[in-house]
Amino acid sequence: MSILLGQALNSETLQGADPRIMCAADGALTRPVRWVHSSEVLDIAPLLRGGELLLSGGQALAGQPAERRVEYVRGLAARGIAALALETGPALPAIPAEMLEVAQSAGLPIIELRHVVPFVAVMQEINSLLVSESVEHLQRGDQASHAMAAELAHGGGLDQLLAVLAETTGAGARLVSPSGITLGAAAGPGAGGTVTTVDVPVRGVLAARLELEVPDDGDSGLARVAGERSVDILGLALLQRMPPGLKELAGIELMRAINSGSQTWQLRQLGPASGFSVDGPVAAVVIRSARAGHLRAGLDALMREVVSHSASYANNAELIALASLSGGTSTRAALVAGLRGLALPAGSAIAVGPLGNGIDEAPWSLAEARRSLDMAGDEGSLVDAEAYAVERLAGEHLDVASRGSFVQRQLGAVVEHDRLRRSELLRTLTVWLDTGCNTAQAARELHLERQSMHHRLQKIFELCGGDPRGTGRLAGLHLATKLARL
Repeated sequence: MSILLGQALNSETLQGADPRIMCAADGALTRPVRWVHSSEVLDIAPLLRGGELLLSGGQALAGQPAERRVEYVRGLAARGIAALALETGPALPAIPAEMLEVAQSAGLPIIELRHVVPFVAVMQEINSLLVSESVEHLQRGDQASHAMAAELAHGGGLDQLLAVLAETTGAGARLVSPSGITLGAAAGPGAGGTVTTVDVPVRGVLAARLELEVPDDGDSGLARVAGERSVDILGLALLQRMPPGLKELAGIELMRAINSGSQTWQLRQLGPASGFSVDGPVAAVVIRSARAGHLRAGLDALMREVVSHSASYANNAELIALASLSGGTSTRAALVAGLRGLALPAGSAIAVGPLGNGIDEAPWSLAEARRSLDMAGDEGSLVDAEAYAVERLAGEHLDVASRGSFVQRQLGAVVEHDRLRRSELLRTLTVWLDTGCNTAQAARELHLERQSMHHRLQKIFELCGGDPRGTGRLAGLHLATKLARL
């Protein structure tokens, strides 16, 4: 559940801090706050899930260089937190300008707390409100689900089930097939507002999408919970109306077999039954997200546009898919480009596996996609396994000592400089080499001024024995940066 940032700022305890929004003011007050957290740890970003209002006393930031402060803000923005609230005072008289500049460009609201307030009291007040609201929503969602189950038991159709849901949530309800056909609908009390969508699978196959149109003065959190609670009932109703075909069931079993690394003979049986050629090129896709199941409809729709055939399967916090790539590498490139535009919740990551020659290599493509995702960490929302071919090869055939020794010989001075000065020379060199030594492009990706980029490169060249361009050292340095990721 969540409340709006404006509601959180108006809480009694937080009002005592005289909060002031310093940047990213447009729409800031309507950002959803999922939880309130307090921490002085600068490396807190990987531990956050998104939607948090983060409170900080500012002491840890006070003695840090500008680059470290900027890195802190970028990390929080990348995790999708709702806002950062910093207490100003003797330790941090004002919020540094470089932090505000980066936050503004990243769309992260920064709030100045101009008076000291007990953070424990702030968290207790707002988080208690969030917990109480969550419990209430769950109770009402369960009530709706039980009422829908009773309606189904008495022979009610989809329209009758959706009417129960609409009455409980105060939202219009519509059930739509993957192809866009309306299967059932019930009008809400008012028109307009935001639309909350929930996937409705039947035996693991996406059968429909539930759309709940919440009025502007409605409760979208209740609509989301009640909609998710009603999925099983709607699935039963759909199963009575249109059970999945053998091809769809074979697709589910194929994805389960690929996920578990089943033997070749099983893949060769299930592949043709689910529409895949035994010898046709394929590539696996894996999405890691707390909302993996809800991303399936968007992924399937994209697959239908880009590739000739596909299958998907949601398992816990992962959504996996297999794409048939009739055009080989060109179709795979189109798939990667399309996936880059797929909307993902904060904290999600997606990877595309290498091209596999036939259904036999589908488990290998999936495994390599997962390995690449592990190697990439927080470097980006989409990871192309082909860009990690060197790392995957080294991870498989070079032991840790050999990799570390090579990195030390090639980049030891750079690594030591980063450790002592808390600089980012290794990351700068990595991005510069990955862009083909394109200084302007690397500066854009690192959000650096061109002059700052040149200064960093000059320092790197001093530590590495000169400019490597036009020499045989370039490949060794590039390999070392890739091994350093491991």
